[in-house]
Amino acid sequence: MAALAHAHGVDTSYDPGAGPVPVSAHTLIAVLAALGVDASTPQAVEHALAEHRAGAAARLLPPCLVARSGRRTALDVPAEARLTITLEDGADWQLPPGRSHWLPADLPLGRHTLRLRLADRAESTPLIVAPDRLPALPGRSWGFLAQLYSVLSERSWGMGDLADLAELAQWSAGALGAGFLQLNPLHAALPGTPSDPSPYRPSSRRFADPVHLRVEAVPEYAYAGPEAAERLAVLGRQADRLRQEVLQHDGLIDRDAVWALKREALQLLHAVPRGPGREAAYQAYVRREGDWLEQYATWCALAEQHGGDWHQWPKGLRRPDSPQVAAARAESADAVEFHRWLAWQLDEQLGAAQRAAEQAGMPIGLIHDLAVGAHPDGADAWVLQDVLAAGISVGAPPDAFNAHGQDWGLPPWRPDALAAAGYAPYAELLRSAARHAGAIRIDHVMGLFRLWWVPAGHPPTEGTYVRYDAEAMLGVLALEAYRAGTAVIGEDLGTVEPGVREELTARGILGTSVLWFERDWAGDTGDKGSPLPPERWRAACLATLTTHDLPSTAARLSGEHVELRHQLGLLARPLATEEAEAAAELADWHAELTRLGLLDPDAPIDPAALYGFLLATPAQLLGVWLPDTVGDPRPQNLPGTWDQYPNWRLPVADAAGTPVTLEQLAAAPGALALAALLPGRRTPARGAR
Repeated sequence: MAALAHAHGVDTSYDPGAGPVPVSAHTLIAVLAALGVDASTPQAVEHALAEHRAGAAARLLPPCLVARSGRRTALDVPAEARLTITLEDGADWQLPPGRSHWLPADLPLGRHTLRLRLADRAESTPLIVAPDRLPALPGRSWGFLAQLYSVLSERSWGMGDLADLAELAQWSAGALGAGFLQLNPLHAALPGTPSDPSPYRPSSRRFADPVHLRVEAVPEYAYAGPEAAERLAVLGRQADRLRQEVLQHDGLIDRDAVWALKREALQLLHAVPRGPGREAAYQAYVRREGDWLEQYATWCALAEQHGGDWHQWPKGLRRPDSPQVAAARAESADAVEFHRWLAWQLDEQLGAAQRAAEQAGMPIGLIHDLAVGAHPDGADAWVLQDVLAAGISVGAPPDAFNAHGQDWGLPPWRPDALAAAGYAPYAELLRSAARHAGAIRIDHVMGLFRLWWVPAGHPPTEGTYVRYDAEAMLGVLALEAYRAGTAVIGEDLGTVEPGVREELTARGILGTSVLWFERDWAGDTGDKGSPLPPERWRAACLATLTTHDLPSTAARLSGEHVELRHQLGLLARPLATEEAEAAAELADWHAELTRLGLLDPDAPIDPAALYGFLLATPAQLLGVWLPDTVGDPRPQNLPGTWDQYPNWRLPVADAAGTPVTLEQLAAAPGALALAALLPGRRTPARGAR
């Protein structure tokens, strides 16, 4: 069993920090089954292992080969084999025969094909040549971390939209000298009412959600006929009332109400004839996006008829390549066309937002967030079901912080199927994420090395790690990022296997460092250690005070985050113990900030001193949580809650909890005061002389 598991990249033990823990046999059987391997009996195990070994021995080439530019890559093939590389531009490279072939170091970057001939046998495999390292960032810079939905303007329809994003980028760059703007995932949400507001459990990571569209920014808005224009005006007035409701004290964003208004408005605009130039642009977009767009739009149309869980659809509709789906697509052609058009509008407005950031002088611009997975019932799971593991959910093993482990409810890539597909679905996903971005943030970047698989019906404690070909996963990521001209930031918080951060740094991928977690764990001041001195921080990171899953800076400094978790019954220890630990942590930081001369000994800690500390580190990027500029004490997401707390529905608010608009936020003194401390980089707009 152990040999079979290891042959398929399945770990048979894991270490939560207190020593190795064996993985149970029933977990191994379930995980191997998800990989198409029968291990249900000793005889089945022996048969599967023999079959695997025989298949590996019979294969002359691997399913996919990923090489690094500038490095020779060994390839063990018979001496008499003839090798040809067909480059992606169609040119052929002949390689001389030899006992052990070497792929040349000067192969051009790209997706090529390696062909082998041996007597009457012929094989081929995708050959991906990736850059050895991503280019360095254009100097040091800072930027805001923002949840777009939470940043309403006086013009948006009840939640922040892509035109607000452009405004936020232009203001933060032009007035404050920000170099980037990092966002929450803008992925398409699973349909249904009430919808799941979490941006980390989307229906599709490939396409954005049309709820982010600015209706008035659709060019056809100016050409709507009299009846459509009158109805659009009515919808606009309803949106005004909805926005005012959100901006009341303790108001919440109602995503479903926003989408109901926008959907009707967008349907009206979809009916407006396009000029020949616009039509040509639309058709070019459809051709570029290809089959995945067609299948995504089809899924959206079918979900409107049969519900958002494709597992419950009529049997003939559960595979995108079935004849029944082709017939249903033809019958629902208008609905499919509408969803294709929505995807185009999103692509245009995302592109406009990145151009606005660049033209305002941002050296990086927008940083888009790529969630670790997509909802098992959604569009991506339907389209990609042949390369995703059925009956498996991604999560995290038990550790010192969570004895029960975590189950995120997201199906993982099958490493074998992904390799057999030449990593094409993964590459296309990355290509889409990077298209209108200066950088992409990879959520749970450790998942490129291994993921914790939890079989359906099992608790998170009964999972195991499944390993991926990290060289291939990182290589495909590097190639797509290089070609798009984007940087890459990995979210590497939590349990990280030794060597992972070092490998990411060597490839030019930045990590994420949060001030409160950076401790001198090897120190002698206690189990938790003292604050890590700024000079010992890593340079290759985005450094910040908080994230969407953590308390705001205001709440951490006041201790309000402990009280909130106490009120919701989330504390694992007595309130007094938690309060004492939080106070001790602040005392540690007070001493460190005083030592560095960033704080007077008798003064309380303030955000300015903390950001001054980040500035003293060598971190290449400094992230400012946008709500910190107005003293918002509330976290956007409180892990461990579902309906007890309004996760992902809070507009940015001031210290009293009163929501503020983008216009009010820009006029408040907090942002200007923080920006004055940070490395402003006001560069000429791109194209300016």
